[in-house]
Amino acid sequence: MRRILVIGSGGSGKSTLSEQLGGKLSIPVVHLDAHYWRPGWIEPARVEWRAQVSELISRETWVLDGNYSGTLALRLEACDTVVFIDMPRLICLWRVLSRVLKYRGRSRPDMATDCPEKLDIAFLLWIWRYPVRTRPKVLSLIEPYRLTRTVIQLRSSLEVKRFMTSLGAA
Repeated sequence: MRRILVIGSGGSGKSTLSEQLGGKLSIPVVHLDAHYWRPGWIEPARVEWRAQVSELISRETWVLDGNYSGTLALRLEACDTVVFIDMPRLICLWRVLSRVLKYRGRSRPDMATDCPEKLDIAFLLWIWRYPVRTRPKVLSLIEPYRLTRTVIQLRSSLEVKRFMTSLGAA
């Protein structure tokens, strides 16, 4: 595992797991949110974003977390391991609400500068609908890579813990 892609719903634990993986494996961690957003929650131009992702994935090693479906195919091609954190929506919603309270009015460590934590109905609805709308698309995009990549699907906090423990024993 030298190029690890971590994906999942908002609030699934992508950033936390990425930090743990990076620390355990001594691999640099890349949080896509920190690269995507410009100060003040400004989105980059699509062509600029694709170029930036191409540069990030050209590096020798990485643990890269984030969704951004427009570049998922690029990242799937470049990775050797996919970790899909497939948590229940209520856990994801709880974690997002907790995160908002923790970082209220400040940028989180895995977020771009000058993008203070916020919460809106569109993001909550995206998380709520993720199992029905986004998850099937993600699974279908991952499926062709199961023969050529290591694909790990973690469905609970216990599975995440067991996965991390298994890396310690390896």
